[in-house]
Amino acid sequence: MKIIVDAFGGDNAPLEIIKGCRAAADDFGVTVILSGDEEKIKSCAKENSISLDGLEIIHAPDVIAMDENPSEVIKSKKNSSMAVGLQALADGKGDAFVSAGSTGALTMGATFIVKRIKGVKRPAIGSVLPSNDKPFLLLDCGANADCTAEHLRQFAMMGNIYMNKFAKCEKPRVALANIGTEDSKGDRLRHEAFDVLKNCDNINFIGNVEARDVPFGCCDVLVADGFTGNIMLKLYEGVAGALMVNIKNIFKKNALTMLSAMMVKGGLKDFKKRMDSSEMGGAPLLGVNGIVIKAHGSSNAKAIRNAINQAKICAEMNVVGTIAENVKKDADIAE
Repeated sequence: MKIIVDAFGGDNAPLEIIKGCRAAADDFGVTVILSGDEEKIKSCAKENSISLDGLEIIHAPDVIAMDENPSEVIKSKKNSSMAVGLQALADGKGDAFVSAGSTGALTMGATFIVKRIKGVKRPAIGSVLPSNDKPFLLLDCGANADCTAEHLRQFAMMGNIYMNKFAKCEKPRVALANIGTEDSKGDRLRHEAFDVLKNCDNINFIGNVEARDVPFGCCDVLVADGFTGNIMLKLYEGVAGALMVNIKNIFKKNALTMLSAMMVKGGLKDFKKRMDSSEMGGAPLLGVNGIVIKAHGSSNAKAIRNAINQAKICAEMNVVGTIAENVKKDADIAE
């Protein structure tokens, strides 16, 4: 299996990207194709004693910066590491694409270069997040700030398939993010989406959920417009980070608390691992005609390694093909 990786996407490129790719190739038996400036990739690898044996390179001289207009990926930056990598995926040169670059540019590039699955109105970014019960999928996490009820219905369908395939969740509980659990809660979009989702026979819709219940494992798939979903995602990450800092400070307070920390060290390590976003590695862009994984902009080698593994599993599970099949069934029923 071949996984294409944007070597110059993210805050820690290219070193952490190359290190993550080396680890993934060694650990998962995949062929990694690095997209980026060939000379710089080879120079960085040599300076840091990283072997590129078994790794391929597709030369791409340009880079699209985080603060650039996302549309540049299909305009002036067609030779960027992201655009060239996406084109390679579209041309069938790889089975999946991973990037820690600009979310907006990746969404636009994937939509216009890799293309949407026929019948999908909007692609959605889905992030797998931890809860007290088990991980759940939140989507959309930022690809679409403005949505319709039909968009949310498709997000629910794609999220349902992803959790069934990737997380092996037999009958995912699908919920709508809202300001209350009652059917009448929310704005016009939430009212319309609720009515559409409750009539979907192919998903297990459990109704509205409030944000405070999400960390306790109230659902397996949480559906939201991209604006709401992105706020929830960033708050989730921030609270997790603040919680870990506070726990660390409590145990470092004095000799007695440090001794207490040693007694619960194993549990703390498990908790930290469960809350660590790098364990998952990235978020799938669902709805495009290829496996595209968005890694966090601050991804380290570990996160890139795990994002590549996530891409490999998605390709093996035929997530794209299953979504396409279900969208076609939807269209046939509508006719």
